[in-house]
Amino acid sequence: MKFGVREICNVVFKAKADTRIGNTVFKAGQPVLYIDTAKTSTVEGAATTVYAQGGRGNTRLIAWEGEKTLTFTVEDALLSPIGFSVLSGAGLFKKEGQEVHVHTTSAANVDANGKIDLTDALGTNEKIDGTAPVFVVVTESDGSVTGEIIENLTVADDGKKIEGATDYTGRTVFVDFYVVKNSLNVSELQIDAENFGGYYYVEASTLFRDQATGQDFPAEITLPNVKIQSNFTFSMASTGDPSTFTFTMDAFPGYTYFDNKHKVLCVFQVVEDSEAATKEIDSVMKHTAEIAIPTNNNDSNEDSDEDSEITGSTI
Repeated sequence: MKFGVREICNVVFKAKADTRIGNTVFKAGQPVLYIDTAKTSTVEGAATTVYAQGGRGNTRLIAWEGEKTLTFTVEDALLSPIGFSVLSGAGLFKKEGQEVHVHTTSAANVDANGKIDLTDALGTNEKIDGTAPVFVVVTESDGSVTGEIIENLTVADDGKKIEGATDYTGRTVFVDFYVVKNSLNVSELQIDAENFGGYYYVEASTLFRDQATGQDFPAEITLPNVKIQSNFTFSMASTGDPSTFTFTMDAFPGYTYFDNKHKVLCVFQVVEDSEAATKEIDSVMKHTAEIAIPTNNNDSNEDSDEDSEITGSTI
C-alpha cells in the first residue's frame, strides 16, 4: 500500500512534568498548547557519516553512520500568549489585583482654555496616569513632530484631560502618556536571559491518502521527548504576507505512553483499518407513506372540491 501526503498536522504539546505558565500549573501529561492553525509541518531526519578510505584514489571503502538527529518543525499562522510563552520561554503573567500601565500615544488639539482633551483616546473607565511621565510635543501643520516639548502641564482631576498649555491654544500636539488598565485584561510576557523553551511530549495528527482507493487514513506522529528551540523571529510589516511563527523542536529518545521498554525519537502510526462514518441521509421530502397520484379522467367533474376522493397509481 502506498500513500501520498498533502495535509497539515494538528499538534498538541503535553507537559513532561508539572509546568507553570503564568498563573496556571499544568500537570505531567496535561495538554498545554493546541495548534490547529498550522501552515506547514515538517519531520526532518539527519545522520553523520564517516568513511574508511584508502587504496589508489583514496576511495571510500566502508561507511559508519551515527549521531542521528530528528527535527520537527511547525509553522503556525496564528499565535496566542501561551503559544508565545511555549515558543520563547517567556514568562506569562496576569497580575491579578494590580494595576497595569500601558504606553499610549495620541494626537489632539489645545482648546481655548489651554486644555488637551484625550477622552476619545481613552476607554470609558481609563484614565491618564498622572504619576507616570507625560510628554506633549508640538506638531507642524503636516503632523510631523517638531521636538518642542510643552512643559509644566498637569493631569486634570477627571484623568481625561491635560491642563496648562495656554500658550499653545489652537495648536495640534502629540501626546505620549501611560494608561492604567485592569490587570485582568492584560497578558504580560516577560522575556529574560535565564529562561528558554522547554521539553514537551508532542502528538501530531494528519491524513495519509491511499494511492489505490483515494481514501484518507488517519496518521498519528508521536515525539515523546522534544526540546523547543528558543530561536524565534517576530516580523511586523504592513506589506507582504502576514507573519508566521515557527516552532522548531529537537527530538530526543523517550518512552511513549504505551511502551516503556523502547526509547524512540518518533513513532508514525497509520490507521489503515479505519471505517468511513455512516450516516443515514434522508431526502428533502420523505416517502414514508404511499402518496396517491391522480389518473387522467376526461369524465372528471370540474366542480370537484378538495374533499373529493383521489384514486390512481401510487409511489
